[in-house]
Amino acid sequence: MTDLRERSFRLSDKEFNFICQYVYQAAGIVLNASKREMVYRRLTRVIRERKFTSFSQYCQLLKEQPEQEKNYFINAITTNLTSFFREQHHFDYLLSIELPRLIEKNKQQKRIRIWSSAASTGEEPYSIAMVVHQCCKNFLSTWDVKILATDIDSDVLNKGKQGIYDERRIEDMPSHYVKNYFSKGSGANEHKVKVAKCLQELLTFKRLNLLHEWPMKGPFDIIFCRNVIIYFDKKTQLDLFERYYDMLTPGGLLILGHSENLGHYQQYFENVGRTIFRKPVLANVKG
Repeated sequence: MTDLRERSFRLSDKEFNFICQYVYQAAGIVLNASKREMVYRRLTRVIRERKFTSFSQYCQLLKEQPEQEKNYFINAITTNLTSFFREQHHFDYLLSIELPRLIEKNKQQKRIRIWSSAASTGEEPYSIAMVVHQCCKNFLSTWDVKILATDIDSDVLNKGKQGIYDERRIEDMPSHYVKNYFSKGSGANEHKVKVAKCLQELLTFKRLNLLHEWPMKGPFDIIFCRNVIIYFDKKTQLDLFERYYDMLTPGGLLILGHSENLGHYQQYFENVGRTIFRKPVLANVKG
C-alpha cells in the first residue's frame, strides 16, 4: 500500500471550482487560477493530516459538514505570511508623525485606539505595540491605550497570544527593539524569544471574520488592514472600506498593504503616505 506521505493527489477542475466557491461563501475570499498551486499545496497537507485518500473525499466532507469543517478549512487555506516591521515605512510614519499628532490631539481624553485587522501570528500588532511603547512609555500608566488584534484564523491568533517566536524572526530587527522587548528562552526553548509583558498588556487578540458583524464599538485612531483586501472581490472591498471609514475617528488613518489601493473609495480619504490614508477631519459626505 502506498504511504500517504508519498502519494500525489490530483485536483480536478471541478474540485478546484468547488473549493473556490466554498472559500468565497465562507470567508469572502476570491481565489482564481493563479492560486491553484497554493490551494493544492495547502490542502494536500490537510488530506495527509486527516488521512483522506483524495481531494474528492475532502470535498465531499465539505459538502456534508460545511459548518463543522469551516474553521479548520479556513485556517488551512488562508495566507499568514508576515514579519516584524513588514513595510517599515508605515511604522516610521507612526513614530515620527502620527503618534506625536495623536498625543497632542487626545491629551484631554488620554485615549488611543489602534486595530490590526489581519493580525496573523502577531508580528504586525507587536510591531505596532513596540512603536507605541517607545513613543508613549513615559505616560502609558495614565493613558488608556489599547491595540486590538483580529484574524479569521484561530490557530495563528493563539500563536500571537503566546508571543513566542523563533529567534531568527528578530535577526533583522533594530537592536534597541530586541534589547527592550524580547527575552531569550532557555532549555528546550533556547532558540526561541518571547515578547515583553509590557507589549502583551497593550494587546487584545480576538477572532473575527471581517465580513461578519464587528462587535467592537470604536472609534479607532488607526486601522491596519494590510495584504488582505486583495483576496476580496471589488464589491466586498468597497463594503469593507465603508465600514472601516465609519469605524475611524475623524482624522484617523487607514493603512493598506503595498499592492492595495482604495479604488473608487479614494475620494473619501486623503492620501498622506505610501498606502496610508487619512479620513478627513471634516468628513466627506458619501453618496
